[in-house]
Amino acid sequence: MKSSRIVVWLRNDLRLEDNETLVRAIQQGGEVVPVYCLDPRMLEKTSLGFHKTGHFRISYLLESLKDLKTSFQELGADLVLLQGKPEDVMLSFAKEIRASAIFFSKEVTSEERAVDREVEKKAFSLGIACESFWQSTLYHKDDLPFPIKQLPEVFTQFRKEVEKQSKVRAPFARPTAINYPMEALSKYATGTPTLKSYGLDRPKAEVHSGIEIRGGESAAWRRLQSYFWEKDLLKSYKETRNGLIGMDYSSKFSPWLALGCISPRTIYTEVKRYEKERIKNESTYWLVLELIWRDYFRFIAKKHGNKIFLRKGIRNQMDSWRRDKAQFQRWVEGKTGVPFVDANMRELQATGFMSNRGRQLVASFLVNDLGIDWTWGASYFESQLIDYDPCSNWGNWMYVAGVGNDPRENRYFNILRQAKTYDRNGDFVRLWIPELRSIAGFDVHQPWEVRSFAFQNYPRPMVALIGAETVY
Repeated sequence: MKSSRIVVWLRNDLRLEDNETLVRAIQQGGEVVPVYCLDPRMLEKTSLGFHKTGHFRISYLLESLKDLKTSFQELGADLVLLQGKPEDVMLSFAKEIRASAIFFSKEVTSEERAVDREVEKKAFSLGIACESFWQSTLYHKDDLPFPIKQLPEVFTQFRKEVEKQSKVRAPFARPTAINYPMEALSKYATGTPTLKSYGLDRPKAEVHSGIEIRGGESAAWRRLQSYFWEKDLLKSYKETRNGLIGMDYSSKFSPWLALGCISPRTIYTEVKRYEKERIKNESTYWLVLELIWRDYFRFIAKKHGNKIFLRKGIRNQMDSWRRDKAQFQRWVEGKTGVPFVDANMRELQATGFMSNRGRQLVASFLVNDLGIDWTWGASYFESQLIDYDPCSNWGNWMYVAGVGNDPRENRYFNILRQAKTYDRNGDFVRLWIPELRSIAGFDVHQPWEVRSFAFQNYPRPMVALIGAETVY
């Protein structure tokens, strides 16, 4: 059934390349109106006192929207930006412009699905059709070798099955033209909001951090071009991915994947081209493996629903988590007295980003060393991370907390041993903790062992750490 005017409701698919929702709307042959709705619920404060979506995430989102708006304008179209609850303002907008349908991407987590249901319900009452498309994963859910309800609870089993029996679909081509009703929508031709319009300050640039990530599809493609083809870094990804300083130790695709500025299928296609034109090795496979992990957490979220946000997790296992706000705040501010933990937390606070290795360490410290409720940590990450994805974030936190998909019981990270492996000379700690810069070498990770060090500007450790030589 052809529709004369379709609203394409964009959410975490802020791109033109490989956007099935947009392509399907264009194929209908009528007018297409791309819309993004800035939901005020994103900025509400949590019970812990911080914004659900912090300034780094909002800044990154606004950059992505500005870039997408420019891309649409280059095709003779535009991106309509609405503010308010989508189930209200977008439906009012669709009714006002006499849209016959609303197309959007499927989401899996509870808050997003609740909004979906309200949109569909109100659209139905207005006689507006709704159609949704699955396009957030590398492997399409309809191509899995098992129904979602029978999804394996161990990643390795999932990976082996999909690699053997499933295929990655080809990406959708980038549209070259869009039939946009420019005159009818002239009053909606506005600029992109600023941080000030949300009562937030622009983050101060940390020039020494080496983290340079801007939002938008254009930036995503520049990063891919640089990482794969110009710097030729993909060939050593497996060896460098646990680095800590700068941009090039890992691909850094996760922020663009989180908002859908680039799709996993697009990255996969470029990996395959790289393997054909440059080299195929463990590193090229490992990058695809990370995309499969991302898929797995999204399918787990679809299978288990709201359980991924509960303290019991998907294992329905309650532990004696403590809710000590003072100790939690020390963790947040990077003042635990454990340098490797504090350096990572300060990087997050200053940039909105943290390495994968760092995330595992600080999460383990919060839940295993401090015994604090893991959902608090997951909630703080949700506020801060520019690459926040509900499925990956909460799935990984469950994993570390022992209430998720980790087949190994009581996983624990020895902080000093990890420091010896990944920051042996202490460069990362000295980068983020100026109070410790006078301490040379590995001693910076254990200042309490340095007799001449006075704990004046840096706190004493909250817990006693086991030596670096202890193996876990």
